[in-house]
Amino acid sequence: MPGILEYLVVENFKSYNGLQKIGPLKKFTAIIGPNGSGKSNFMDAISFVLGEKTANLRVKKLSELIHGASIGRPVSNNASVTLIYRDINTGRNTNFTRLVQGSSSEYRVNENPVSKQDYASLLEKLGINIKARNFLVYQGAVESIAMKNSKEITSLFEEISRSNEYKDEYVNKKVLMDRSEEELHHMYMKKKGIAAEKKEAQGEINEAKKYQNLKEELSRVQNELHLFKLYNIQQDIDKLVEDMDRKRKEMEKHVKSKEKIDNDIKEKRSNLAKINRDLQNIDKRIRDVELNLNKKRPTYIKAKENASHIEKKLETAKKSKTAASKAHTNHQNTIKELEEELTKIVEKQEKFEAKIEKEKEMFKVNVELEESQRKEYNRLKEEVTRLTAKYMKDLDSFEREQKADQDRYDSEMRKKTSIESRIQLLTVNYEENCKRIEKLKDNTESSEQMFQELTKKKSEIEEVVNAAKEQVEKITARLEDINKELGDAKVDRHETERRNKKAEVVENLKKLYPGVYDRLLNLCKPIHKRYNIAVTKVMGKNMNAIVVDTERTGRLCIQYLKEQMLEPETFLPLDYIEVKAVKERLRNIQYPKGVKLLYDIIKYDPPAIKKAVLYATNNALVCESAEDANLVAFDLGDGQRYDAVALDGTFYQKCGFISGGSADLEKRARRWDEKELHALKYQKEKLSEELKEQLKRTRKESESTTLASQIKGLDTRIKYSRNDKIQTEKNNEEITKEIQMNRESLGGFEPILKEIQDRMSERDVSIKKLRQQMNTVEDKIFEKFCIELGVENIRQYEERQNVAAQENERIRLQIENEKNSITSRLAYEKSKDTLENVKRWERVVAEEENNLETAREMEKREMQAIEEEMKKVEQLKNDKISKKTECDQVEDEINEIKRGLSSIQRELTSAQKSLMTIECKLESRKSDRHSVLTHCKMECIDLPLVSGSLQDMTVGPSKSNGLENGISGDIDEDDDDEGPSTQRAYENDSSIKPDFSQLKNNLKNICDPEQIKKKESELQQEINQKLDILQKIQAPNLRAIDRLEDVKDRLKETDNEVNNLRIASKKAKLAFEEVKRARLKDFNQCFESVSQRVDAIYKSLTNNASAQAFLVPENPEEPYLEGINYNCVAPGKRFQPMSNLSGGEKTVAALALLFAIHSYKPAPFFILDEVDAALDNTNIGKVARFIREKTDSSFQCIVISLKEEFYGHASSLVGVAPAPGDCTISQIFTIDLTQFPE
Repeated sequence: MPGILEYLVVENFKSYNGLQKIGPLKKFTAIIGPNGSGKSNFMDAISFVLGEKTANLRVKKLSELIHGASIGRPVSNNASVTLIYRDINTGRNTNFTRLVQGSSSEYRVNENPVSKQDYASLLEKLGINIKARNFLVYQGAVESIAMKNSKEITSLFEEISRSNEYKDEYVNKKVLMDRSEEELHHMYMKKKGIAAEKKEAQGEINEAKKYQNLKEELSRVQNELHLFKLYNIQQDIDKLVEDMDRKRKEMEKHVKSKEKIDNDIKEKRSNLAKINRDLQNIDKRIRDVELNLNKKRPTYIKAKENASHIEKKLETAKKSKTAASKAHTNHQNTIKELEEELTKIVEKQEKFEAKIEKEKEMFKVNVELEESQRKEYNRLKEEVTRLTAKYMKDLDSFEREQKADQDRYDSEMRKKTSIESRIQLLTVNYEENCKRIEKLKDNTESSEQMFQELTKKKSEIEEVVNAAKEQVEKITARLEDINKELGDAKVDRHETERRNKKAEVVENLKKLYPGVYDRLLNLCKPIHKRYNIAVTKVMGKNMNAIVVDTERTGRLCIQYLKEQMLEPETFLPLDYIEVKAVKERLRNIQYPKGVKLLYDIIKYDPPAIKKAVLYATNNALVCESAEDANLVAFDLGDGQRYDAVALDGTFYQKCGFISGGSADLEKRARRWDEKELHALKYQKEKLSEELKEQLKRTRKESESTTLASQIKGLDTRIKYSRNDKIQTEKNNEEITKEIQMNRESLGGFEPILKEIQDRMSERDVSIKKLRQQMNTVEDKIFEKFCIELGVENIRQYEERQNVAAQENERIRLQIENEKNSITSRLAYEKSKDTLENVKRWERVVAEEENNLETAREMEKREMQAIEEEMKKVEQLKNDKISKKTECDQVEDEINEIKRGLSSIQRELTSAQKSLMTIECKLESRKSDRHSVLTHCKMECIDLPLVSGSLQDMTVGPSKSNGLENGISGDIDEDDDDEGPSTQRAYENDSSIKPDFSQLKNNLKNICDPEQIKKKESELQQEINQKLDILQKIQAPNLRAIDRLEDVKDRLKETDNEVNNLRIASKKAKLAFEEVKRARLKDFNQCFESVSQRVDAIYKSLTNNASAQAFLVPENPEEPYLEGINYNCVAPGKRFQPMSNLSGGEKTVAALALLFAIHSYKPAPFFILDEVDAALDNTNIGKVARFIREKTDSSFQCIVISLKEEFYGHASSLVGVAPAPGDCTISQIFTIDLTQFPE
C-alpha cells in the first residue's frame, strides 16, 4: 500500500458551507447519512479534486459547484477542494487542490499552481487515472457493469488498459493498408486488361482491309439502284405534266358556266338571309315580350295577394283595438277600487295616531322616584310577587297558550291573504288567455280561408301545367318522328351517292398506289352469319379502315384525300401496326363451352393482311351468351382479364368498360317527292309553334312552386295557431282548477280562525279574572305608595312606562303593512299602460287602411301592364306568319335554280377529279424522286450528277413522317403547313441532274412496271445481303496501328505504377502491424491480469471455492475488435447467463470484476458509492469481510452506504447530516470505530 487519502478539505463546495476538514480517513472508512444529506456531494468533491469533467459532477457549469449557487444565492465567488495524500513509506503529505473561480478552475500541488496536464501526471504516478476511473465506482455502476454486453465490457477494458489511445491510429492505418492493397489489386487487373487490348488491336489491323473492300462493292450497287429509280421516276413525271396541261383547259369551260349560276343563287340567298334575320328579330321580340309578361305576372299575383293580406290584417287590427279598449276600461276600474281602499287605510292610520296622542295627554304624569321610594317600590313588588305567586303561575300558562294561538291566527291569516292574492293574479291571467284564444281563433279562420283559396288556385295551375306537359310529350314525339322521316328521306336520297363516293375513293387509291389492298370489311368475313354482330362490335371503326402495305403508302393516301378535300379515312399500314401474338392457350378453354378466339372465326384473303386482322381482333374472345362473356372477361380463374363479346353484341372489355350490342336494322328505302317533303316541313313548323305555346304554359310551374311555398307557410302558421290555442286553453283549464282549489282552501280558513278566536276569547276572560285578583292584592299593598306618587294605581305607572308603548307599536305595524300592500298593488296596476295599447291599435288600423288603398292601386296598374304586353305578343305573331310565307317562296326559287346547277356541277367535279388524280400522281412521283435523293444524301451515297449537288438540297418534310404517333391514318389539318416547304424542296430537287449515262442500257430499256419493280427488288436484295455481311463483320477500327502503339505505351506505364504501389502497400502494412502490436500489448496486459485474478476474487467474495468467474474474448487474436464475455457460476448452481442471475448474485459478480480491474495498476484508494444496494445481509457480510481483508494490506477503501450491516465493519465513520433548519447545508461528523471492541 503506497499511501492513503488522509484528509479531504472542502470550502464552499456544493452543500458544504465554509471551510470543513474531513478526516482522518482510515483504511476502511464508511460515509453514512440520510438521503439528501450530501453524501454524494462528498464523492463529487473527490471526483472534482482528481480532475473529473463537469458533466459527471451533476452540474452544467463549474460556477454551480459553489455553495448556494443551485438556489440562486452563492455564498462566494469561489470554491475549492483539497485532497491530502499521505505516503505511508515516507510519511510525507502531498496536497492536491482544485479551485473554482467563476466559470474556470485552477490546479495546485502543495499550494503551487500547476497545469492540468502536470496535475494529472502527478496523480498517475500515484496510480490514480481519472480517464480510467480506476479509483471510483459511482452509484448504480455495479448494476450497470453486471448488465453490460460483451462489446461494452471490451470498451471498459480498453479504457482501463488505455489501449483505446491507439484506436484512431489503428483504424486510420488499417484503412490506409486496405486501400493500398485494393489499389495494388486494381492495378494488376488494369495491367491484365491492357495486355488483352494489345492482342485485340493486332487482329483489328487485319479486319480493316477486308471491310474496306466490301464497302466499295456496296457503294457501286447502291448507285446503280438509285440511278435506276431516278430514271424511271423522271420518265413518269414528263408524261404526267403533258396530261395535266390538257385537263386544265377542259375545266375552264365548266367553271364559267358554274360562276353565272352561283351568282344567281348568291343573290337569292342574300334575300333569304335578310328574311330569316327579320324572322329571328321577330322571334327575339316575341321572347322578350313574353319574358317581360312572365316577369310581370308574379308581380301582379304578389300585388293581389298583398292587398288580400292587408285587408285581413286590417280586420284583425280592428278586433284587437276593441279588445284593448275593453281592457283599458277594466284597468281604470281596478285602479279606482284600490285608491278607495288606500284612502280608508290612511284614515284609519290617522285616527289611531290621534288616539295615541290623546292617551299621552291624558296620562301625562311625570313621576321621578327618589332612592327611598325606589327601595320601597322594590320591597312592595317582592311582597306582591310572593302573595300572587299562585296567580302568576296560572297567568303565565294562559298567556303562553294565548300567544301560541295568536301566532297560529296570524299564520293562518297570512296564508289566507297569500291565497287571495294568488286567486286575483290567476283571474287576471285567465282573462288575458281568453283574449289570446279569441285572437288566435280569428287568425286561424282567416288563414284557413286563405289556405283553401291558394290550394284551389294551385290545383288549377297544376292541371294546366300537367296538361301542357302531356301535350309537350306528344308534340315532341311527333316532331321526332317527322325529323326522323325527313332525315330518312335525306339519307335515302344521298346514301347511294355517298356509298359510291366511298367505293370510288378506294378504287382511285388502288389505281394510284399499288400497295393499297381494300377496306378490311371487303377483305374478310365471319365463317358464319351468327357471328356477324360479335365481329362488328369488336372491330368497330376498324371494319371500314383501308389496309395498305407500308406506312409510306398510307401517307401518300392521306395526302391525296387532303388534296381532294375528301372525308377522313383510317389506314392500317402492315409494316407499321404492332400486333400481339395469338395466345394459343385461349384456344383450349373448356368452360364455358363454345368460347373461341375471334380471329379463328374470320376468313380473310389475301394472307398478307393477317397483321391487320390480328390488330382489329386483338385476342378478343367470342362467347355464346352475355353471362359467359362476363365470366371469361373477369373471372376465368387465371387471375387475368380478357376482351370478351357475346353473340348478341354485349362487349366486356378487360379495362372494365361494358357496352351493349344490337342487331343491325334494315333501313327502309322510301321515295319522297317534293310535295310530301313540303307537307312534313309545314307540319313540323305548326307543331313547333304549338310546342312553344305549351312550353309557355309549363313555365307556370314556377308560379305553382311559389303558391306551394305560400301554402306551406300558411299551413305552418295554422298549425302553430292551433297548437298555441290548444296550449292556451289547457293553461286556462289548469288556472280554473287552481282557482277552484284555492277557493276551496279559503273556505277551510274561516272555521279554523273562528275556533282560534273563540278559544282566545274564553281564555281572555280567565286572564282578566286572574289579573283582577292580582290587581286587588297589588292595590291593597301599594295603596299608600300610590297616594304618595299621585297615581290611581301602580299599574298606571308601569303601563305608562312599557306595556302601552308595545301595544301601540304592534297596531301601528299592522296598519302600515296593510297600507304597503295596497300601495304596491296600486303601483303595479298604474305601471300597466293600457291606454298606450289602445292608441297603438288605433295607429295600426289607420296605417293598414292606407296600405290597403295603396295595394289595390298597385294591383290595378300591374293588370293594365300585363294586358298591354299580351297585345304586343299577338301583333308580333301575325308579323311572323307573313314573313314565314315570304321565306318559303324564296326557298322554292333557290331549289329550282339548284336543280339546274346539278348537271354542270357533276361535269365540273368529274374534270376536277381527273385533274387532281393527275396532280396527285405527279406529286407522288416528285415525292419519290425527293425521297430517293434525300436517302442518298442521308446515307452519304456518292450519286453521279451532271449538275447540282446533294449537299445543296433541302431535306424537306417527308410523307413518311406522319404516322409516328399511331397506326390510324386520319387526316390531320396541321399537315397543311407542310405544302409550301414541300414545294420548295421539289423546286430545289429540279436543279439536281443525275448522270444517267452511267446507267446500263439494259436497265434503261425496261418499260413494264412489274419488271421495273422486280429489278429494283433484286438490286435492293443484293444491297441488303452486303449490308448484313457488313453488320455481322462489325466495323473494324481503321486506326488500329495507332491504337497498338498507344497500348504498348500504357502497358509500360502500368508496370511502373504496379511496382510503386507494391512498395507503398508494404510500408502501410508495416505501420499498421506496429500500432497493432502496441494496442494488443496494452490490452492483453490488462486483460490477462484481470482474467487471472477475477476468479480468485469471486471465490473470496462468495467465500466458496466452487464458485467460478471467467473472462473469454470472442476474438482471441485481436480481442478489442470483438466482445469479451464475462460469466460467473454462483455457488451451488450450474452455469447460466449473467442475465439469469439474481440481483445479489449480479452485484457480487460485478464487484469481483471491479476489484479485479482495480488490481491492475491499482490506485492507492478505492471509493464505492452504495455498492451494497442490491445485496442481502449474507452477501453484505461477505463483501465487507473481503474489503476489510484488502484494506489491511492492499488499498484504502472509502464506501458510501445506508446499511448498518455493511458500514458496521468499517474502521471509521464519516456522518453527513443536514444542518438544523437549513437542508441545503451539510454537516460532518467523524468517529473512529477502532477504539471500540467489535
